[in-house]
Formats: sequence, structure tokens, C-alpha cells
Amino acid sequence: MSNSTNQDIAVSFEHGEDDYYDLEDYDMDESHYFYVVNAILSGTARLNILLPTVTTLAFSIFAPILTNDGACSILNRWLTGIFLFMLAVSCVFFTFTDSFKTATGRLYYGVATFSGIWTFCGGRKKPCVPSDYKLTWSDFFHALLSLLSFLVFAGLHYDVVKCYYPGMPRKVTNTLPLVVGFVVSILFVVFPSKRRGIGYPFLLQSDAMYSRH
Repeated sequence: MSNSTNQDIAVSFEHGEDDYYDLEDYDMDESHYFYVVNAILSGTARLNILLPTVTTLAFSIFAPILTNDGACSILNRWLTGIFLFMLAVSCVFFTFTDSFKTATGRLYYGVATFSGIWTFCGGRKKPCVPSDYKLTWSDFFHALLSLLSFLVFAGLHYDVVKCYYPGMPRKVTNTLPLVVGFVVSILFVVFPSKRRGIGYPFLLQSDAMYSRH
């Protein structure tokens, strides 16, 4: 009798009236919560791809050499300007790159155009729905943000400032890159890009949240 009584008490305790809840409502709330969290984390993870971090790092490595540690001659100024221009073009170019998979699972990279994607294999391979890969105004918006962030970071590099405009206040060179980087990062998270171009992590290729469909 004592064992039966104890089991009844345990059952009534485990399934009390206050412990019941609507499973469907709970799952819906949890799903919405995790969707928002995933959106934030996924957008934040893409900053490493959307922001020109590698391009900025490359410029930081070669800037002291090209500018002669800030003691520029005319040749140093020309070399630095040409290198800066080449990296700025690469920022825009990689923003417009995209990729798609064929029915066999093979991955192809290309450049988005107004008529679709032009692959690096001479444009012979096409995705199933070419219109999904056309250039849009958002692509130019992301390219502008990427270019702006790179130009600010590179243009306010210590050696570049000494070379071109040594009279610029120190507060500007220390503060402006941080402010621009923060604003651009927020815009990239709020308005994410659907492009999966060169350098895009393979594990993020199948992210449904950024699917074109």
C-alpha cells in the first residue's frame, strides 16, 4: 500500500494542473526566438566576408613599404595610390561574385550581371533559375559599404596620413575608422547580402535564411 500511495503522489506531483502548457504555442515562441537569434548570429558571422578584412590587412602589410614609413617621395605616392586603387577595385569585384551548384553538386563561381551570373568557365554553365542571380540595387549598396569601409581604414592608415596629409588631427584618424566600421557592420547585419561569392564559407552555403527562394 505504501508503494502504491507513493507512486500516486509522485504522479500527481509530476502532472499537476499548473505544469500543463500548450505545446504548439511553446514551440512557436521558441521557433520565433531561435529564428531571431540565428538571424543576428548569422548576419554577424557574415561580417568577416562582407567587410574587406583581408583587403585591409593586405594594405596594412604593404603600406609601410610603399610609403617608406610615411616619408614619401613622388614615386612612393604614385605606388601607394595605384595599390590603393587596385585593392579598392577588388573590394567591389568580390562583392559582385556569386556561386551556384549544379544537379551533380559541383560548385561554380561567377560574377553577377544584369542578365544573370557569368561563370569563370567562360559562361558555359548556368544555374537553373538565372534570374535569381541578376544584379540588384542591394548589390551596389553592399559594394558601396565595402568600398567605403576599406577607403576609410586604408586612407587613415598612419603611414598614409604622414605621406599625403600629415596635418590631419589625431582624433580624426583614431575615431573615424571605428565609427565607420561600426555603422557599416550594423548595416550589413540589418541588410544582409544573399551573394555567396569567392571566400564565402562552405558551411554557410545552405543557410535557408538567405535563400533566394
